[in-house]
Amino acid sequence: MSEEKKEEKEKKEEEPKGSGGSKAGSEEPSQPVDEVAELKDRLLRLAAEFDNYKKRTAKDAEQARLVGKAELVRKLASTLDEFELAIDAIDGGDKTRKGLELIYSNILDILDSEGLSVIETNGRYDPYKHEIVLTRESKEKEGTILEVVRKGYEFNGILIRPASVIVAKQASKEEKEEKEGKEEKSGE
Repeated sequence: MSEEKKEEKEKKEEEPKGSGGSKAGSEEPSQPVDEVAELKDRLLRLAAEFDNYKKRTAKDAEQARLVGKAELVRKLASTLDEFELAIDAIDGGDKTRKGLELIYSNILDILDSEGLSVIETNGRYDPYKHEIVLTRESKEKEGTILEVVRKGYEFNGILIRPASVIVAKQASKEEKEEKEGKEEKSGE
């Protein structure tokens, strides 16, 4: 009987495994597979988010560095103007003038290599790059830049200081008539 009992025990142990094994077997393996797929998806998303974070912080750091440099160049802009005035104040072939011109040229070359550029002032007035300090009647088309009072600068696309300019304007009809009247009286 002991052998029979052993066989019965074995059959009982096999039956739940066999009958329950087909149900449990189909559920259990799919559950870990789903979990693995979900965890893999999460891991990929997290890796992509981290990569985006690294790119964003690198971009922010570069932008902060450029803004810091631009602020330094903005402070130097008035010194560049004073340098030009000092050079203009010295007479012709003087060694001092040549020395100042050389130093000024070297400073501009360094700033240019870092991204400084002088704002173009040929042509028409651009409200984003020029500041009108005076308008003057002229035969030129209205809005044409006649003269530069102070140079403007950009640094890597960042406006440091707008160029101060004198711009042409057309005389109004009243002013034209008044001028013509004065010319007629003086011509008589």
